[in-house]
Amino acid sequence: MLADWLYIGIFLVVSLFLPSAALIMAGILSPKKPNPIKNSTYECGVETVGQSLTQFKVQYYLYALVFLVFDVEAIFLYPWAVAYQFQTVFYVAEAIIFVLILLFALWYAWRKGALEWV
Repeated sequence: MLADWLYIGIFLVVSLFLPSAALIMAGILSPKKPNPIKNSTYECGVETVGQSLTQFKVQYYLYALVFLVFDVEAIFLYPWAVAYQFQTVFYVAEAIIFVLILLFALWYAWRKGALEWV
């Protein structure tokens, strides 16, 4: 029983040690000659004109969130589809209810205008 936990402990120690070691070595080995050009903001070598921070419409974020939700839900349906031949009627009914909830969510988002790209 304790041997099983030993592997988890070793995994945790290694998973904490490797990123820490990489960050420490990068801090030690990186060149440290700052100057105004190196410390300035860089984006394609072009100086910004006007205000750099622009506000985006909330519709873009809603569109991305709806896409993300349905993408994740499709991932949840994949294992069910792979094991379809082993499923009973109860599991098929659950999947149908799940898809109906997704369709209702899509209809609701569509009705609220979250899918309009204007």
